[in-house]
Amino acid sequence: MLKRALLSVSDKTGIVDFARGLEKLDVQIISTGGTARMLRDAGVSVTDVSEVTGFPEMMGGRVKTLHPMIHGGILCVRDDHDHMSEAEKVSVELIDLVAVNLYPFEVTVSKEGVLLDEAIENIDIGGPAMLRSAAKNYRSVTVVCDPEDYGHVLKELRSSGMVSPKTREHLAVKAFRHTADYDATIDTYLSKELLGEEVLRMSFNGGVTLRYGENWHQDAKFYKEVGLSGPSLANVRQLHGKDLSYNNYIDADNALQTVKELGHSKPAVAIVKHNNPCGLATGDTLLQALQAAWDGDPISAFGSIICTNTIFDLKAAEFLNGKFVEIILAPGFDHDALEHLKKKSANLRLLELPLFNEAFTIDHTYKYIVGGMLKQARDIGIYEKWDCVTQAPFPESLRSLSEFSMHACKCVKSNAVTLAYEYAEGCYMMLSMGAGQPNRVDSIRKLAATKARENLAVIYERDKPGTSFEDYCRKVLSNCVMASDAFFPFDDSIVHAAENGIMYILSPGGSIRDNEVIATADKLGVSLVFTGMRHFLH
Repeated sequence: MLKRALLSVSDKTGIVDFARGLEKLDVQIISTGGTARMLRDAGVSVTDVSEVTGFPEMMGGRVKTLHPMIHGGILCVRDDHDHMSEAEKVSVELIDLVAVNLYPFEVTVSKEGVLLDEAIENIDIGGPAMLRSAAKNYRSVTVVCDPEDYGHVLKELRSSGMVSPKTREHLAVKAFRHTADYDATIDTYLSKELLGEEVLRMSFNGGVTLRYGENWHQDAKFYKEVGLSGPSLANVRQLHGKDLSYNNYIDADNALQTVKELGHSKPAVAIVKHNNPCGLATGDTLLQALQAAWDGDPISAFGSIICTNTIFDLKAAEFLNGKFVEIILAPGFDHDALEHLKKKSANLRLLELPLFNEAFTIDHTYKYIVGGMLKQARDIGIYEKWDCVTQAPFPESLRSLSEFSMHACKCVKSNAVTLAYEYAEGCYMMLSMGAGQPNRVDSIRKLAATKARENLAVIYERDKPGTSFEDYCRKVLSNCVMASDAFFPFDDSIVHAAENGIMYILSPGGSIRDNEVIATADKLGVSLVFTGMRHFLH
């Protein structure tokens, strides 16, 4: 039964109500410093730690709980005869609950201009020691490091007079995680300040076993980043379908980031296959955007992942009849759409992410290589300048389409080019793309240009526009914008683009042969804009 509790907190959120709740249960409360003053001011009866230890708080509060009368009361194993005899012999009274949270070291060092001495004074010593002692003895002691847990602990005490073993186990692990993260923060800061060394410590938990890794014979797990909020696959809720695999997570993350590039002013759909968007479109309705994205590569869309920034409705669900997809990721699903999709396949994964249209909260990305970790700032934005470098002007009317094309290009593996087309007023689609080639010209002539004609052939047969196929292709391609994720090292990319009727091109520029590229564009009547921002994606 819980008889004595030690409360000593830096974050005093909820501590008064927690103490009052314990007091009503006849729990004796021991406390320190500011916590004790706050509780007394609120009318709670408190015993000072100094009364328990027989020593005053010393050295500006640095020494107060580091004493056998405190740690003996916490660490004593109740069913160990020797422990209990020794405690009785030296009059150590048992402590059954420890509620401690730590000096805000991370907050302190994040302040601009913080001095080393101030940071060091905010390194908590007694707090972590008490948390670790209580967590080590979790079979007998309840440890609480998070104010969010006060209510649950009181509820259990009121209902049964004790905190359940399961809750004590959970709180003990939580306390050890808390002190581990705290020490990692101190290490990171002091390594830089005192040793000039950069240290990277990361915290992930909740490991879930996946169906398999990149290949069937590889095991895989997914871990959630601690404290991450906002749009992330760590925060999705699976509504239907079989478990996810490693590749599902990789592709779904690409799909999420691709759609997020387009904002949420219009319904947008990305269709991803093998970590590349093979279809991308905006529309006035979800169905319109989905149809246009599917038209971007109907063959590759087989077995793909679909992601949209709007609630998935029945019309969009019915469009997928007879089409095999692996995953649909959306902010939510209309009830009738959800039921329709569940009947479509027992294996179709339906992932709901209500926070979809919130802003990303992370500003860096990480990639593990054998023996090391790479960290970089996220690739934010699409251009630093808008400089038409050719004699042929770049129409302002194509600006929005051009931005769409570059947003798409950012999400395609380099060497990347994308062809974008305004298929309806204010609605854009990625007509084709070239990805992952060792040279950029192959991405254009062997992939993007060839694929564009293949996709247009399918659309031509379906829509029957009333003109010859060649005239139809010429008209569409002459109104497309091609975006390149990096500069053109030679003018051959411009030549092959113009041969296919592509007359509007975006590129970062920056090649030593820019002048040759510009001269060829002028000779062929191509309009070329340099954006000054490269978007390699490896």
